[in-house]
This record gives sequence, C-alpha cells and structure tokens, in this order.
Amino acid sequence: DPKGIEFYTRQNPGIEVQSYIQRILKEEIESRKLQKAGIDRETLENIKTKITINTIKLSEEGEKDSSAVASTIVGYFASFMIYFFIFLYGVQIMRGVIEEKTSRIVEIIISSVKPFQLMMGKITGIALVGLTQLLLWVILTFGITSVIFSFQQTDNFKDEQIQTAINEPEKTGQSSKMFEIIKAIQSINIPLVLSTFVFFFIGGYLLYGALFAAVGSAVDNETDTQQFMLPITVPLIIAIVMAQLVLKDPGGSVVFWMSIIPFTSPIIMMMRVPFGVPAFDLILSMILLIAGFIVTTWFAAKIYRVGILMYGKKVNYKEISKWLFYKT
Repeated sequence: DPKGIEFYTRQNPGIEVQSYIQRILKEEIESRKLQKAGIDRETLENIKTKITINTIKLSEEGEKDSSAVASTIVGYFASFMIYFFIFLYGVQIMRGVIEEKTSRIVEIIISSVKPFQLMMGKITGIALVGLTQLLLWVILTFGITSVIFSFQQTDNFKDEQIQTAINEPEKTGQSSKMFEIIKAIQSINIPLVLSTFVFFFIGGYLLYGALFAAVGSAVDNETDTQQFMLPITVPLIIAIVMAQLVLKDPGGSVVFWMSIIPFTSPIIMMMRVPFGVPAFDLILSMILLIAGFIVTTWFAAKIYRVGILMYGKKVNYKEISKWLFYKT
C-alpha cells in the first residue's frame, strides 16, 4: 500500500531527504509492478519520446523563426529591470526631497527657481544617472557575450548552416545547443525591444518619479511615507504579478488593457513586445503613457509646491486633496 508508508525518525527530516525516499520507493514499486505485468522497464523507457517544436511566425515579410522561450526570458528580464529601477530610483527621489526639506536647504533653492522646476530637475537628474548606469550594464553584457561567442564560433554560420548544425550537429562538430541559442536570439527583434525598453523605462520612471517626489514633499520623515506609498506601489506589484498572463495569452483582453493603462503598461507591454505586438497597441500605449506622465506631473507639482515648505504637520489624504486647489 504505497499510501500507507510511515517513516520513523528521531528528528524532523528535511524536505530533500523525504523527497529522495519517496522517489526511490516510487521507482522500486513501479519496477515491481511492471515486472509483475510482464513489461520490461527498458522497453518502457525506450517508448518515451521527446518532442521539440520549432515555431515559424507568419508575417507580411514572409516566414520568420520565433522562440517562445527566448521571448519569455527577454520579456521577463526587461519587465523586471523596469520594475526594479522604478522602485530603486523612485525611492532615491523621495529620500532626496525629504533630506532637502528637513535640512531647510530647499528654502534657499526655491528663492532662485520655481518648485516645479526644482522637482523636475531632481527627477530628470536621477533619471539620467539611472539610464547611464543601465546603458553601461547593457554595453558590458553585450561585450562579454560577443567575446564568448567569438571564442566558441570559429566561422560565420548562415541560416542554412545553423539549421544543419541543429539537425545534424555531427556534420559541423559544434554543439547543437549553442546554435539553438543563436537561432532563438535571432528570432527576436532586438532593435525594437531595446528602443521600446528605453522608452518605457524613461516613461515609467518619470511617471512614478513625480509621485515619489510628491510623497517626499508631503512628509517630514521617511516613516510617515508608508501611508502614501501603498497607492503608488500597488499598480507596480499587480503588473509584475500579472505578467504571467502574457505567457498564457499575449493578445488577451486583460493583457491588452493592462498594457495600455499608464500605471501598468511599462511592465506588461515589455512582456508583450518580444512575442510581437500590433503597431496600434504599441503606439496607443506610448501615447497614453506620455499623457499619464503629464497628468501625474501636474498633480504632483500641485502637492510639491505646498508640501515642500510645510513643516511639523501630519498630513492625510484629505489635506493633500485641498492642496490641489490652492492657487499660486
């Protein structure tokens, strides 16, 4: 009775030990059942067949190779990088605003510039730092990858040669796995992925950066920011969690709406781009992201101009809503 096995031990075993025992017992019981039924395990193992599907995408330019695995990896990486950098540099903006406010340096600065100019200067400055750091990572990664491939690949293989190496690796003397990776990379529109990544990285950062700056201006210390951080972080968390929907149905209705809503589009759209996205969806998402940034910055500037000079008062959402209607 496989379900009635009991394991006695003097201390709680680790899950790895229990899994190992289960696997060994499972294999032994299956072997005895096969032997009793007159079936050879070796014959059964030989029946097992591994299926590999090569995807061909039909487009106006003709047939093109595609790889769901490569698209998934590139999409997840790009989306996570945007998610990570928005949080990282957004918090830096908020902390910088709080520091300038508590040290009263901001009172001197706004005597020369307008609050809106100060806010946008801080957001833009940190954005350029983040973009520079990101570009350095991309260049370094690309350089290392190019060197590795140059050592592994002695000849320049054309499409026909790569396909031959995949199907008949013994003719080329090269590992078919390496050529499968090359083929998968070639199936992705790298220039489109990079250009859209830069756009959604900057657009998403500017949108959320303005909100982080507004939060920093409304409080006197970082502890008070917790109540205002939730509405900002929830859309980002929902987007990174729901990114798995793109894998199931990149063109689904839920994925479509999340990829055009400005607060979730930087992450969800970057998941869709490697799989291929209609030009209308991409352009609409970009336009709405720009519009969302303009509207968000307008609201953030209203909060920033009042909160940056307010000290010693615990603010709430009701108080902040009043700041939006103050006249300059």
